[in-house]
Amino acid sequence: MQTIWAETALLPSGWADKVRVDVDAHGLIHAVEMSVPRTGTTVPCLLPAPVNVHSHAFQRAMAGLTEARGPDPTDSFWTWRQLMYRFLDQLTPDHIEVITALVQMEMLEAGYATNTEFHYLHHQPGGAPYDALAETSERICAAAAQTGIGLCLLPVHYEFGGCDGRALGPGQIRFGNTMERFQSLCSDAVASLRHLPKDATSGVAPHSLRAVRTQDLTAYADLFPSGPIHMHLAEQRAEVDEAQQHLHARPVTWALDNMDLTDRWCLIHCTQMTPEETIRLARSGAVAGLCPITESSLGDGIFDAVRWCNAGGSFAIGSDSNIRIALSEELRTLDYSQRLRDGTRAALATSDKSTGRQLFDEMLRGGAQATGRASGQIAEGHWADLMALDTASEHLWGRSWDHILDAWIFASDDSLVQDVWAAGRHIVRGGTHIDRPRIVAAYKKTLDALRDAI
Repeated sequence: MQTIWAETALLPSGWADKVRVDVDAHGLIHAVEMSVPRTGTTVPCLLPAPVNVHSHAFQRAMAGLTEARGPDPTDSFWTWRQLMYRFLDQLTPDHIEVITALVQMEMLEAGYATNTEFHYLHHQPGGAPYDALAETSERICAAAAQTGIGLCLLPVHYEFGGCDGRALGPGQIRFGNTMERFQSLCSDAVASLRHLPKDATSGVAPHSLRAVRTQDLTAYADLFPSGPIHMHLAEQRAEVDEAQQHLHARPVTWALDNMDLTDRWCLIHCTQMTPEETIRLARSGAVAGLCPITESSLGDGIFDAVRWCNAGGSFAIGSDSNIRIALSEELRTLDYSQRLRDGTRAALATSDKSTGRQLFDEMLRGGAQATGRASGQIAEGHWADLMALDTASEHLWGRSWDHILDAWIFASDDSLVQDVWAAGRHIVRGGTHIDRPRIVAAYKKTLDALRDAI
């Protein structure tokens, strides 16, 4: 049993002072008490640590290398994607493990307790499987064993190059699996979790309407009857045009009309929706997996968070391309996009919660639902996914309760994250991951090997 004591903490019932949290040997919260004397590990402000709901870890190693104008005067997501494909063809399983460990370490230092890895880089350059079909999934798990992060592994099903069923192109060939081989890969990937703590989980991820046959998409919930299901949806205008041409409907409308979208689903991005689609999808119970920094970087569009929340929808936050891993900045970017679009302020605040509190609470709830992880609350029986903020910082000095979250999200950054526990594993201390020097040294060595890849 370990004990954490906080001057102030955010509990399911709201803010409380002098809070004691007992964590058992399995990493579950055993008991929570309020107004008790100081004991155990002491922190100033204790919060639930959220799930990072969407990540392509390998893309972190190409961050900052795609900001020059290419030969196309209208550079976009699609030109960026060609550069990404060229880069990934250089990656070995060893590279993938090292890059993923760096990404997971940075997630933890930003305040995330869980990495949801939307993992599609399955095969060798040229498309031939590795001797172990789930070799690269095993490397994601090996990185999690190094970093101590909670893991939700999502092997990605990617079969076609577009809604017309065309073959995968050269940059996509490492992703490809028939449904039969994908099911085998998933079984092997799940087996690789046995080396991780018991909080590690898995699900499945049909990549998008473009990449999986429609008859499989309509049956996905039956083919995979348990665990979370994640899918990219309505990310780009060109995707909308392609769906209308080949499926005769906009992507979200087609998914709502043809797929069993329930609370098991997390739909990633959803930046190209009509108001009617926004309301219908929110009412389906599915979570919107938002990645505001990446969506800004790639020009995806602005998610209609105000309409979504007003319709009762849940959202979660992910770092996607990992161009930056910055939890508070993701939330700030999401809120500022609403302000810029609508010419307003504090549109996501409610009568009883500030903007920062509302963003934080919704992210916690949506992330827990989207991964099936008992987290997001400092409550008995939940995983001890916890983060502590440094209220001695000048940026939080004199702030209390919701104002702590507002000041962290809108007036500072993740340098205020002091400690992080993932299922009781205390792996960020004093703002730094306990194995940072080794992880960074290995990453730099990998970058040296990849220097001429892009």
